[in-house]
Amino acid sequence: MKLKSSILWFGAALLGVAITAVVVLQPLTPDAPPVAAPTDDAKPFAFVRSMEGTQSDGNLKVNASNDLVVDAELGHLFDYYLSALGEKSLESIRVEIERELDRKLSPAAAAQAKILLNHYINYKRELVEIEKNLKPGTSLASGIRARLEAIKKTRAKFFNSTETAGLFGFTDTYDQDALARIEIDEDKTLNAEQKKAKIAQLDANLPPVLREAKEAPLRIAKVEEAVAQMRAKGGTDQDVYQFRSKAFSPEAATRLADLDREEDKWKARINTYLAARKQILQSNQEPTQQSAAIDALRQQQFSPEEQVRLPAYE
Repeated sequence: MKLKSSILWFGAALLGVAITAVVVLQPLTPDAPPVAAPTDDAKPFAFVRSMEGTQSDGNLKVNASNDLVVDAELGHLFDYYLSALGEKSLESIRVEIERELDRKLSPAAAAQAKILLNHYINYKRELVEIEKNLKPGTSLASGIRARLEAIKKTRAKFFNSTETAGLFGFTDTYDQDALARIEIDEDKTLNAEQKKAKIAQLDANLPPVLREAKEAPLRIAKVEEAVAQMRAKGGTDQDVYQFRSKAFSPEAATRLADLDREEDKWKARINTYLAARKQILQSNQEPTQQSAAIDALRQQQFSPEEQVRLPAYE
């Protein structure tokens, strides 16, 4: 099970790299209609509709000399806004990222971050060429290894060793661990017991930060299972908040509470939509008229991005 989890995470990570690279290369398109400006007591303005209810990733830091600390958090902030491609043009996203950098950093550190942003976007563009030119490996492990080597060479064109370690060090460590597990699984010279022993050795040698990252999804799942049981027994929102605060942190509990509220709103909208859809399907209209009415209902109640999710409920 641990081996499968590593493989799934690794595949998802590489898929995220590929998708981000592809969308960066998409031609610039007119910006989607902006989200309406909130009232004074509303949440901060959302850059695009799909980001409503979210906050930008990236806890940016500077050192004692007020120079930018280049770490994974900077990449998280870049990727958060780059995910808006399709709703906003690349140039609009770049401007928004630079505005966020100016807000979070001193002028000198922000200037350093903007240079890295330009390199980061160009790096993502070139990743597309990697996907085009890579040939299938003779095995899953060999294919992954070739891709990682190609990515490593591409990074060297845009980042120095310190920047590479800061932006990608954790991901690289995670990927190498996953690759090692795949290689063990594919090694036909090892029997089941030997494979189990080698996996156990990898587990024992995991750095603490990597061990925590691997265990986090299971820990979250257990906490949320307990939350579901608590609610089923009549637990209040405050009870849930206190429980999550002890399990994680007050900040994490607040974010999860926000997600709960967003999910409740979404479920209410879905239920309203499904009820109206049912009435249309039970009407005496012709099938083509029903289809047109349902399509109009979708357009009226959901954004294009939200409509992609509707088939799962229909």
